[in-house]
Amino acid sequence: MHVGSLVFAQLMDLLPLHVFHRCVQRYKGNRNVKSFSCLDQFLVMAFAQLTFRESLRDIEACLSAVPNKLYHMGIRSPVSRSTLADANETRDWRIFADFAQALIGTARRLYRNEDFGLQLNETVYALDATTIDLCLALFPWAKFRQYKGAVKLHTLLDLRGNIPSFIYITDGKVHDINVLDVLIPEPGSFYVMDRGYLDFARLYALTQDQAYFVVRSKENLRFRRLYSHPIDKSTGLRCDQTIVVTGPLTSQLYPEKLRRVGYVDATTQKRFSFLSNNFVLPALTITQLYKCRWQVELFFKWIKQHLRIKAF
Repeated sequence: MHVGSLVFAQLMDLLPLHVFHRCVQRYKGNRNVKSFSCLDQFLVMAFAQLTFRESLRDIEACLSAVPNKLYHMGIRSPVSRSTLADANETRDWRIFADFAQALIGTARRLYRNEDFGLQLNETVYALDATTIDLCLALFPWAKFRQYKGAVKLHTLLDLRGNIPSFIYITDGKVHDINVLDVLIPEPGSFYVMDRGYLDFARLYALTQDQAYFVVRSKENLRFRRLYSHPIDKSTGLRCDQTIVVTGPLTSQLYPEKLRRVGYVDATTQKRFSFLSNNFVLPALTITQLYKCRWQVELFFKWIKQHLRIKAF
């Protein structure tokens, strides 16, 4: 006979549930709730994700098979599909968003001194977005195409520990660059982005906020070279230049100097061109920062493989 705590209960004991209760009180999540509290809802959905449940009916069938163990899992109310569906639809999502931010803050403190491959004291973020396909019949609010629904997951990933520090969910039609309008830059930090984020007005706003960026340049960029710095071509570098953009509009949107670094990948022979507002780091470090951006792609891959985000 098993007399110890259930594995699920041991996992939940690691969470600061007192913080969760504060989030519930902040948004009055349990107001007019007679049974199936916000904590019950959170525990049930956490169980569903950890055990790869496919639907609300699957959750109900699984938990109903062991009713005598629900109390030991921390769940104080019977679980039914209709009750769970109603809770997911009507409860304030900010309760769980605030709790997630609290957990992210705890995790980031644990990894603040972790080495991510580069000797930098500054915080380095990778910014990117991915589209998650959804069934339009089940999610009519997720407008994307005529017969297809989707949401876009905008993620700012802290490369120390690969922990998302900022997640912004929009419908699939919103362009990636718009997330820079709601992002609050952290002075002194680096933001590494793909060329989909090449918008000089928004990049200049990052510069004014004393944040650094590394972004891949486009081939049709119009610029004037002011100075070329010496480089070691054996490392793959092709140029390290100080430039100003000369386009009729871009020169007004970004009136200050920029740094342009050219690089050729030794394996694929593919040429890359990067823009940055940091003139202190070695040119090779700029290219290595962009290479670290791949961690956010791996994060998206993990999300789509492990979280049951399409079924709920």
